[in-house]
Amino acid sequence: MELLNIECLGKRLRLEGSIAGWQQLYWDNQLVSQKSASVSDQAFHIHSFTLTQQSVHSPIKQDSDNVDIAEHPLTQSIPIRLEVDVNWQPFQLDYCLLIDDEQITQGHRTVRDIEQQTPEVPVAKTQKISIVGLASLGFKLLKSAKVIKVLFAGASVAAYSWLFSLEFALALIGCLVFHEYGHIRAMKHFGMKTKGIYLIPFVGGLALSDERINTRWQDVYISIMGPSFGLILSIISLGLYWITGNVFFAGLASFNALLNLFNLLPILPLDGGHILKSISFSMNSMVGLVACILGAAAGVFISYSLGLALLGFLLLIGSVEIVFEWRSRHQSHLLPLDRYGQIFSTVWYLLTVAGLVGIIWYFASSGDDMLAIPLQILGS
Repeated sequence: MELLNIECLGKRLRLEGSIAGWQQLYWDNQLVSQKSASVSDQAFHIHSFTLTQQSVHSPIKQDSDNVDIAEHPLTQSIPIRLEVDVNWQPFQLDYCLLIDDEQITQGHRTVRDIEQQTPEVPVAKTQKISIVGLASLGFKLLKSAKVIKVLFAGASVAAYSWLFSLEFALALIGCLVFHEYGHIRAMKHFGMKTKGIYLIPFVGGLALSDERINTRWQDVYISIMGPSFGLILSIISLGLYWITGNVFFAGLASFNALLNLFNLLPILPLDGGHILKSISFSMNSMVGLVACILGAAAGVFISYSLGLALLGFLLLIGSVEIVFEWRSRHQSHLLPLDRYGQIFSTVWYLLTVAGLVGIIWYFASSGDDMLAIPLQILGS
């Protein structure tokens, strides 16, 4: 990941590095210094290199006939030293640039700087199978995004109306849009440009952005905001049910809670899978792999028990993503969560799950057979 990008002698001086310990320094996109990963986990590094430049003015002398002639241009060696001190958890980078033993600039960078930066060299996108990736590729082939949104929304309403009823289809679409709007708000919180919400029949919804994230916290925050907005919608529906006594709001609260609880399953590419991956891989790579495998195993059990073909398909895609994540663990461009971030994200996840389960349990205990369906699904 890009740790630092400053000016040096009219060119860009860029420092790349990872939590594994390696660092590479580039001047004008040319590698000038590198440090290999070290078991000593040394935080302080000194990058030294020398630039050779020709002088702008060539010295002039006279020959025996007093004719001015130019000698060969002079070259000068300029020693440059960059001192960096990196603390990963919590992240802070302090740096000092010296040219010819004279301090030119110094400063520090925090997590906020990493979140808001646009890397000079874009991170290469890994070619892997993904619902989001396939859908995004398909959307790029179509010029009129607004028309496509309307077509997909209409197809979703028609599909869900055919399976259930028009009223239920509209309610389900509203739940999906509110959920995806949570993702959109999270993206905009980090200044990311969004492409809007797409409704996919029989799949759900997608909130898309052309920009990439730079930290694990961004991944957690964007992923969990969808289910959090879903929890808010269920709480609002619960309040309307208490005020009006209309069973429609009870059904909306209960089934919306089930929908968002499904999204929090710790399986990639569901929201819960992204949250689990970011938390666990921030702790330790082996811990991350074991946690994701356990999540995948839980998904296999659920798919087998409930006969959910879609969930099994998502699990297959998620397994591929886990493999790519493990293979690229030392080259990840994402800044890991610090200890506080790991604890806060875990508590947020568990509270959201508890809130959604609590709403499902509350309506299931009301004695209405229809409102008991979500809990029957969870307990079957």
